[in-house]
Amino acid sequence: MTLHKFATVNDRRVFYREAGDPSLPTLILLHGFPTSSFMFRNLIPLLADQFHVIAPDYIGFGQSDAPSADAFDYSFDSLTDHVAGLIDQLGLTSYILYMQDFGGPVGFRLFTRNPQAVAGFVIQNTNAYMAGVGEMPAQIFLPLWERRDSASEAGARAFLAADTTKFQYQVGARNVEAISPDNWAHDQALLDRPGHDAAHLDLLEDYKTNVALYDSWHEAFRAHGPKTLIAWGRNDPFFVPAGAEAFLADLPQARLVWLDSGHFVLDENAATVAAEIKASFAD
Repeated sequence: MTLHKFATVNDRRVFYREAGDPSLPTLILLHGFPTSSFMFRNLIPLLADQFHVIAPDYIGFGQSDAPSADAFDYSFDSLTDHVAGLIDQLGLTSYILYMQDFGGPVGFRLFTRNPQAVAGFVIQNTNAYMAGVGEMPAQIFLPLWERRDSASEAGARAFLAADTTKFQYQVGARNVEAISPDNWAHDQALLDRPGHDAAHLDLLEDYKTNVALYDSWHEAFRAHGPKTLIAWGRNDPFFVPAGAEAFLADLPQARLVWLDSGHFVLDENAATVAAEIKASFAD
């Protein structure tokens, strides 16, 4: 059974899903953009027999608080602070991090802050190398990172549009009819909250701070060598296959599993991903 819970972290309400026996190894599922822990709704029950599973929503996402951009610093450091605060409240001292998209910048910050607590990585279409940035996002975000103005914001706003949200789920799928429209209907309703575009634009601009940290992340990968499973949707135009392969230079013992999928893989591949996680990490 998946439980749906809230915790107050740094004066903000954080929503999280929890399943499995807390005595089992803990697996923290860190979602991407533009979604939330909702993306893991089908994966969690497949893991809960062998893991204690925690899946939080970042501030501004899902069921967590979504203050205005004037009232909250929408940065990856701030998102990480709230996830770290939840981890502390729950008393978690050892955990595996599953990271997709925005989950990578959050998870790799958690790792570099407290590497001894991280028992492993599951990396699913999230970047720590410029080689993994596809041409499409590069054309949109490099101008925003260089100079934020009305012209560069216009390109970034395309990432908040309903057609783009739907495209992110369907692109690269083996069978688009297997991809539930609940995904983009749920995400878009939250993206379209009045004034919330400013929060997401702040985060998309702040993504450049992740790129600035890449070298330090690579150094930490080499220094600590966490056990790593890379499960990558091969047909992703946003985070391309070269991004998966790049991890192997700094995590040479990682196991790389290609999925015939795109940026989001779980609608078609939840059972496969669960089996790969269990093969890599279950006691």
